[in-house]
Amino acid sequence: MSIRVRRCTPRALRHAARHGAALLAAVGLCGVALAQPSRMPITPEWRDTAQRVAEAGVPLSDLAPNAPDSHTVQPGDTLWGISSLFLKSAWRWPELWGMNLQQIRNPHLIYPGQVLVLEKIDGRARLRIASGEVGQPTNTVHLSPRVRSGLLDNGAIAAIPVHLIGPFLNEAVVFETNELDSAPRIVAAQEGRVMLGRGDTAYVRGDLAGARDFRVFRQLVALNDPLTKEVLGYEGRYVGTAEHVRAGDTQLAGNNVAVVVPDTFRITTARMEVAVGDRLSPVPMQELVAYVPHAPSAPIDGRIVGIYGDGLRAGQNQVVSINKGKRDGLERGHVLALWRSGTHTVDRTGAVKQAMRLPDERHGALFVFRTFERVSYALILNVQDPVRAGDRFTQP
Repeated sequence: MSIRVRRCTPRALRHAARHGAALLAAVGLCGVALAQPSRMPITPEWRDTAQRVAEAGVPLSDLAPNAPDSHTVQPGDTLWGISSLFLKSAWRWPELWGMNLQQIRNPHLIYPGQVLVLEKIDGRARLRIASGEVGQPTNTVHLSPRVRSGLLDNGAIAAIPVHLIGPFLNEAVVFETNELDSAPRIVAAQEGRVMLGRGDTAYVRGDLAGARDFRVFRQLVALNDPLTKEVLGYEGRYVGTAEHVRAGDTQLAGNNVAVVVPDTFRITTARMEVAVGDRLSPVPMQELVAYVPHAPSAPIDGRIVGIYGDGLRAGQNQVVSINKGKRDGLERGHVLALWRSGTHTVDRTGAVKQAMRLPDERHGALFVFRTFERVSYALILNVQDPVRAGDRFTQP
């Protein structure tokens, strides 16, 4: 059964869960092309790369130092993870696919149980899917029972760990202007309460524009470019979600005085306590997106704007905002290199002391999963040192 979720709402998640999809997998459907992997786009560039590699394989120097002779695809595997087993650069998955273009026709359709065998002939390497028994693979993984969200609804594995970015597809939002100032707002709570949680009732005033499912935000925070100080957008502090229950009205009281009756809402999820004064924004329609790792087509040089949330430093699997967006040619799926600034020191080995600055060193990678006009959100795939606002990134 294939479940298509076009709008990421609490109701949609409940619907998916009732039809046998794990909740985390349902979250992954929101904005990620999981429901129809066979329709994911294979760009001409990726196909050209695959065809070129398929004709000759890849040089042995491009293989990871400890590339296994074979790998059995496991539940929870991703194309990113498998690529990192065989190749030095995990984002170069089209070359992994291209190692055997005839057998791996669609790189989005690799399934648990398939055995990938690495062949090395005349200084080149190719990957093929084994037919029949090939013996015990060199890196069989024994899995412990736990919730996994790496499988697509047809059983194929995903390109990247969907559960890491799923929650941010609606939470990490950048507004072009401070538009929440005029958005619908929570004006009161049940029984005079000030803070609300999941299942509580809230009363809202403002133009709902016919929408029923909303995200709840607190104050907007300006995102400033670390170099130019330009305001790139306004990040909303995500609080939770709410659904419309009953429409409000205007009633006449004594002496024909109009009394406003606000709309009634129910808090459906709460990342933090919902408060009177919080603003509502409709849950947007999400297009199905194929998150396929690839390098930018042109050089790029940017800076980390901030750490999502309240942190001052970030590590692996955390989300950061960056000062490049659609206007700079950044796309979902772009992989970027993180750089550690060289430290200032003094050369004391000569007759005269000489101030110097050590070269920058690459120490991690980012994966862009959401883009706005002037800013984007990226997942830290790996990093050696903590990431801070102002840190530099480039094309890999």
